[in-house]
Formats: sequence, structure tokens, C-alpha cells
Amino acid sequence: MLTKDRLIARRTSATVCSVTTLSEPESQKPLSELEHLVMDVLWERNSATAEDVRMALCDRHPMKESTTRTILKRLEEKGYVRHTMRDRVNVYTGLVAPQRVAAKAVRHILDRFCGGSVEQLLVGMVTSEVIDEDELQRLARRIAARKKRKER
Repeated sequence: MLTKDRLIARRTSATVCSVTTLSEPESQKPLSELEHLVMDVLWERNSATAEDVRMALCDRHPMKESTTRTILKRLEEKGYVRHTMRDRVNVYTGLVAPQRVAAKAVRHILDRFCGGSVEQLLVGMVTSEVIDEDELQRLARRIAARKKRKER
């Protein structure tokens, strides 16, 4: 019989136990435009039913309730939301903070367009006047102050 120690010694792999965990944000697929609109509703309200989401978006993006349920199901499969049952109705709650979604989107942009270089992204933003040099210097001072606080 193979024991765990023998498996390790032989460099063989096996499943010792099975654990279900939520996906880490790094492994999640990015949000589509419509998924982002739905997440905005959930972030604003903390939780909502498919009908709540549909009504909140009816002026900006009219949808059938079945479409809303499909989007929520996809978001759940991607690990962005979970649902609980209340009075036989699914109530959805966001699992990932908007700041983490934004950071992941920026990481995607860095990797895809800037070869992973933050410097290249920031230089491009200054060149394109998305951010001015004064704002960039303010950010640099905040980062330096934060670094000093961490060193203490």
C-alpha cells in the first residue's frame, strides 16, 4: 500500500482529500460590460434578487428576467457572486469588492498592452493626458508616505 510519505518520495501525486473553495480573483474571468452593470447593482445594494437587478437596470439596459437570471448565474459560476434562498427566491450577494475587480482589470491591461510594466502604463497615461504630472507626483508622495508607515 502506498502511503503519503512514499508518494512524496516517489514524486507521485494523489488526491489526499477533496476541498471545495471559492475561486481566487486572479483566476476569475473578467467581467463583461453587462456583468459589470449587474455587479454595480449588487455593490450598491449589498444583495438583490434577479427582479431587483432587472428593475434597477431597466432604464439603462432593459432585459427580461430570464436574461438577468442567466447573467447572475454566470457571475456565480465565475465566483463573483453567491446566492441564498429567501422565501423560495434567490438573493444574490457580491463576493468580490469593486476595488479588487478594478485592480484585476488594470492587471489585465498591464499584461495585454504594456508587457506588465506599470511604468509604461503611467507614462502612456501622462502622454495621453489621462493623468497629469502633478497628480502623478501626488500619488508618488502618497506611496512614499505609505512605505514609511510600513517600515515603522
